[in-house]
Amino acid sequence: MNKLMGGDFTRAKDPFALFAEWFNEAKTSEINDPDAMALATVDAEGLPDVRMVLLKEATPQGFVFYTNAESAKGQELAACMKAAGVLHWKSLRRQVRFRGPVEPVSGAESDAYFASRARESRIGAWASRQSRPLESRFALETAVARYALKYAVGEVPRPPYWGGYRIVPAQIEFWADGAFRLHDRLVFRRAAPAEPWTTERLYP
Repeated sequence: MNKLMGGDFTRAKDPFALFAEWFNEAKTSEINDPDAMALATVDAEGLPDVRMVLLKEATPQGFVFYTNAESAKGQELAACMKAAGVLHWKSLRRQVRFRGPVEPVSGAESDAYFASRARESRIGAWASRQSRPLESRFALETAVARYALKYAVGEVPRPPYWGGYRIVPAQIEFWADGAFRLHDRLVFRRAAPAEPWTTERLYP
């Protein structure tokens, strides 16, 4: 049984502190990728689009992920700088979801994270025209080989079209599994980033 069942977590006042507690527990219990996050955006017609990304930072400023700005998600964000995310930790029977406006992280932040990635991943960021049609696997491998040769010596710089985004949540919901589907749900809301949070329990 979830150790926070019985409503203990529903008395929390700081959503980011509660998220940090849950996330740290997920890092020790989740078999694969505790930072896997479903990211939802909308296209020009308002049709929702969702895919898995990796959550790279969670602070009181928001939730950060990185991507190619020329990808489908990047173009959708450029048109509508709002998004939603959810992390589901099956091992803990918990999930956290949030939504709000999106802002780009600074170039310095993007540079620092890009430099921390494996060299092969940095090469891949140059080689992949993310979300666009690929004529063959060979074409991708050829592009990887070309950039590997180009950056054979020294550091691999960050592509100008690659960087981070921060979801600045207007709403964060914590969900914990309950017996007979009587789950515990606690939602935090605020009118603006500088405004205080209000909390409310929800029916399962």
